[in-house]
Formats: sequence, C-alpha cells, structure tokens
Amino acid sequence: MRAAVYHGQRDVRVEDVDPRPVGPDDVEIEVAYCGICGSDVHEYAAGPIAIPDENPHPLTDETLPLTLGHEFSGTVREVGEAVDDVAVGDRVTVNPAIWCGDCRFCQEGDYHRCVAGGSIGLAGWGGGLAERAVVPATQVVPVPDDVGLDYAALAEPYAVALHAVRRSSLQSGDDCVVFGAGPIGLGIAQTSRLAGARRVYVSEPQDGRRAVADELGMEAIDPTEDDPVRLVSSETDGGADVAYEAAGVEPALEAALRTTVRGGEVLLVSVFEEEATIQPNYLMMAERSIVGSIAYRTGPRAADYEFAAVLEAIADGRLDPEPLVTKRIGLDDVVKDGFDALTDPDEQVKILVSP
Repeated sequence: MRAAVYHGQRDVRVEDVDPRPVGPDDVEIEVAYCGICGSDVHEYAAGPIAIPDENPHPLTDETLPLTLGHEFSGTVREVGEAVDDVAVGDRVTVNPAIWCGDCRFCQEGDYHRCVAGGSIGLAGWGGGLAERAVVPATQVVPVPDDVGLDYAALAEPYAVALHAVRRSSLQSGDDCVVFGAGPIGLGIAQTSRLAGARRVYVSEPQDGRRAVADELGMEAIDPTEDDPVRLVSSETDGGADVAYEAAGVEPALEAALRTTVRGGEVLLVSVFEEEATIQPNYLMMAERSIVGSIAYRTGPRAADYEFAAVLEAIADGRLDPEPLVTKRIGLDDVVKDGFDALTDPDEQVKILVSP
C-alpha cells in the first residue's frame, strides 16, 4: 500500500510499504482522511523530536523510517478474531495515544501521562497517512452518522483543545486569550466558548490564520499592530482570567504571562522547537500560575473521553470545523502541498489528506 514515510528532517517520502498484520485485538481501517498535525510539521522541520531515531520506542520497538499520521478517520475493513465491539463497515476515528499499562500513571488511570507513552503515527504501528492502518480495537472511536469522515479526522486536534480547556481554571463568564491561531489555538478558542468564556481573544500575526479566528467570531488581534497585553488588559479590567499559549515561541509565552490578570493562569499546550526564558517576577509578583497540558485522556476505554465529546459537539452543530480546513489534497501531494505549505502557514490552518 502507499504511505507517507518519515525518514528524517525534511525527508518524507510517499512509497510502498507492507501493511501491518491484523492481530486478534486489532482492526484494519481503510483511511478516508488524515490531517497533518502541527506535531508532524515540527518533526518535518526540526525533528526527529518525538519520533524514535537511534533508540527504538519502548512500546512499539520501532525507529524511523515510519509511517506518519495520527489524526485520521475511515471505515473498518477487517477485525481481529477477539474483537466483538467493532464491525466491518463501521465509520470510525482513532484515539492514537498508546500507553504501557504498568507505570504509576497508567495504574492510576492517567494513561495519557504514561512514562513510556507515545502516539500511533509518531512512535510507530503505522499511521494514517496511508491507504490503510491497523490499530488496537481499544483505540477506535465510533463516528456519529451525521458527522462526515473529513470532520471526524479533526476529532484528534479538537480533543487536544478540549483537554487543554478542561485542564485550565476557566470558569463560565471568564475572559480568555489564545496565542496562536493554528488548529489547536482555534480549537481552544471554540471549546473555551463552549465552556462559557465571555470574551475570547486570539492573538495571531499571520493574516490568513487571523482571518479564520475572525470568521469564527473571536476577537482577533494582530500583535504586529496592537499590543495584546495592553489591549486585553484595558478591555477586561486588568487582564484575561486564562491565557492559552498555542504558538510555541518565546514572545507569545511572555505575552501570555503579562496578559493574564493578577491571580490568573497560563496554560501551555504548544511544542517549543527552541528553549524559551521567562521573567519569574511575572509569576511571583502577580500570583500567576503556569499549567501544562498534553494530548487528551486515553486508555482501555479511549472512546469515552474528549473524543466522544467533540464528535457530539460537531454532530449537533456547536463546533464548526469547516473554517479550519483550508485545503484537501491527495497522498501523492503530501510533501509539496502539505508539509512544505505548513512550514510557511500564512494561508493554511488544517490540511486534510485523502489517501
């Protein structure tokens, strides 16, 4: 089958690979759509970061080259002999987080914090940027009948966003600001509004991405023209209650700290390619807090967590994914029109690949 295979930094090749065999506890999915994630772009531009290079991943025992893609949906074409809750023909998406089951965090039910954890499509096991993918049946999430498989592929980034909002201290009626209008930042803006945020600001220097935030009804800020610290502080009686850092660059991190009200919180959800420094007095003098958020909840009942909630919100219209989808391409175009386009992303937010 054809697949997009990561061989190293700026080296992704569409080539023929052998599909993984379907084990007794697995399902094989004919992939309909796979999104290119910001994490994939980080790996392409600056990796390997999470992708195992010299040392095999402890759960998959794989190193690069490996098939990319962890935001995908499709139709089940085969099920393992021990699988009784998934059927051929089911429309599904995939919770790609994998875990060991033995460490302290897995034993406590926090599988997404697993010390050996990883993700299908980054740690191995074959990803969704391929014609087919084989995954454990526990990772399969059913897609409601009235949700298209293109939107179902966005359940993964929306789950990241929803988990970040749930990790934060945001309360109904609070004001918040999001730094970065990529898929995660825009997803946070949308899900924070579902959580009852009063005003949602989005700070983004790229015109195209800022236009999407505006289309979604957010209060978009161009930080090259307006100081988000001064603007948000003046309009919210001292600052936002929560700032979400979804840009992964030092200036956004500093601005997030300074934009929050005294006693406020900064939620970090982005991947930083370079080190960043902060002035600790911004925390101490105003009793601000910094909280991290990684991925989403997962485990033996992976379908029961954020994935189900975002699919339900898409189904009933509370979440509108369409403005985030700026391009749909075929697998053969994934490098030039996908990865390369997203390394200079002014006009791109989410690119969906149809193998």
